[in-house]
Amino acid sequence: MDLSNAPKPNAAAAAFLARDKHKLLIGGQWVDSQSGATFDTLDPATGEVIGKVARAGAADVDAAVAAARKAFSSGPWPAMTPMARSQLLWKIADLMEANIDELAELETLDQGKALYVGRWAEIPGAVAQFRYFAGMATKIEGATIPTSINYQPEGKIVHAYTRREPVGVVGAILPWNSPLVLTAMKIAPAMATGCTLVLKPSEETSLTTIRLAELIQEAGAPEGVVNVVTGFGGECGSALAEHMDVNKIVFTGSTATGRKIVEASKGNLKRVGVELGGKSPVIIMDDADLDAAIPGAANAIYFNGGQVCIAGSRLYAHSSVYDKVVEGMAAQASAIQLGHGLDPATHMGPLISKGHAGKVADYIADGKKAGASVLVGGETAGPNQSFVTPTVITDVKPDMRIVREEIFGPVVVVSRFDDMDEVVAAANDSDYGLAAGVWTEGLSNATRMAERLHAGTVWINSHAMYDASLPIGGMKQSGYGRESGQAAMDNYLELKTVCAIV
Repeated sequence: MDLSNAPKPNAAAAAFLARDKHKLLIGGQWVDSQSGATFDTLDPATGEVIGKVARAGAADVDAAVAAARKAFSSGPWPAMTPMARSQLLWKIADLMEANIDELAELETLDQGKALYVGRWAEIPGAVAQFRYFAGMATKIEGATIPTSINYQPEGKIVHAYTRREPVGVVGAILPWNSPLVLTAMKIAPAMATGCTLVLKPSEETSLTTIRLAELIQEAGAPEGVVNVVTGFGGECGSALAEHMDVNKIVFTGSTATGRKIVEASKGNLKRVGVELGGKSPVIIMDDADLDAAIPGAANAIYFNGGQVCIAGSRLYAHSSVYDKVVEGMAAQASAIQLGHGLDPATHMGPLISKGHAGKVADYIADGKKAGASVLVGGETAGPNQSFVTPTVITDVKPDMRIVREEIFGPVVVVSRFDDMDEVVAAANDSDYGLAAGVWTEGLSNATRMAERLHAGTVWINSHAMYDASLPIGGMKQSGYGRESGQAAMDNYLELKTVCAIV
C-alpha cells in the first residue's frame, strides 16, 4: 500500500502541527506539565510522529480540578445568566464551523479516519451538540409542589418547590475513536447547566481536544470553565476518576475501563455516567429491501473502520435471504478503498494503531481456529501494519469469541435464522445492550422487535442515525446514563427540594 501520494494538510492544520509542543490548559493558561514530560502522538497510517503533547500527572490533575472548582464557585461563571451561557455555546458552534476544515484534517491525522467521516458527519454532529444545548440552557426549570403537610403553625402556609442546580466539577475521560463529537456530547450539556470541566482526552488522540479548547477560549468562556489535561490513563485518567473534589465523572470507552472508573469513583461517591462497549446486532428480515439493507449493514460495521461503539458487528439474515446477504456483504467489503485518511479516494483509513490492528487480527485468527470461515478480508496491511481489510466471517457459533466479544474493527460475523423468536433470543444473548438494527418492510415486525430487543437504541431500516435531540446510552454492560437529548441535562443537574413555612 503506497501512501506517499496522500495530500498534505492545509495551512491552518499544518501550522497547528508545527508547534514545538502542545500544552495543558489549566485555569485559562496553557502550561507545561509539572514534570516537564511529553509524549509523541502519531499518524496511525504511517506511524510517523506528528506532535509532542504534555504528559500530565496527578499534580497537574490537582491543579486543573482546583481551577475548575474556583471557576464553579466564584467569578463570572456562576453569575452568568442562562441566556449568556446559551450565547456562548452558540458562539463555540460558530467557531467550530468556521474552522471545520482544520478540525477535520487534525482529526484524520491524529485518529486515521477518512476525511469525509469527520468533515461531513462527526464534526457537524459536534457543532449540532453545542447548538442544541445552547437552546437547553434557558430551559432548566423546577416545579412548585402542593403538599399535604397540615402541621405547620397556625396562620402559616407551606410553600414547597424544587430547584435544578449544576452538579459541580465534571471530569470527562474521552475516547479515541470519534474524539470531537464524543467530547462535544459532554462539554455542551455540562456548560449549559453551569458546570465546569476537566477534560482528559485519550493519549492516542489529544490534538482536536486541544484545538477545541482554544476555540472555547476564543468564544469567551471564563478562565477555568474548561481545562484540559493530556496524558495516560494510569497516570492522569485514574487521578481524575479518584479525585475527591470532582463531583461527576463521565466516560466513553471500553467496558473493562468503565469498571475501573466506577471503582475509582467510590472514594467520594461521585456521580458516574459511562457509555461503554457494544456488540450490536443487525437483523435482516425476510421482507427487507435488500437493496437498502445490504449497504446499510455494510455501513453499520465498516464506518470508521468498525471503531464505533454501536458498530453492527453481529449480522443476522433470514434463511430465505441469507445467501444474497452474504454475497452482497462480501461485495460491499471488497469494494472499500483503503488509504490515508487525507486521500479523497479513501473510503476507510487505518485503525488507531498498529497494536490495535494486531488485536483485531488476533480475533480473526481465533475465529478461524474455532471453525469460522473468513469469506473476504482479514488481512493486515500498510507501512505501519495498521490497516485491516474489511472482513466478512460466516460459519460462526454463538459461543465463539468473535461473536461474543467486542472486536472494535471492520469485522462482521453473519448468522442465519428462521423466525422472529429465534433471532430475538440470539440478538439478546449478549453481555452488551448498546444498539440494534432491524431491516424490514413490515410495520408489525418493526414494532414488535423494537420492543423486544434489549438495547438502548433500536434503528429500523437504518443504522447510526444520530441527532443531538436523540438520547444515546446502553443497557446491561454497555453502561448507564444517557448523552444527547433532554435526558443528557439530567447528567449534570442536582434536584434540590425546598420546603418553607411562610
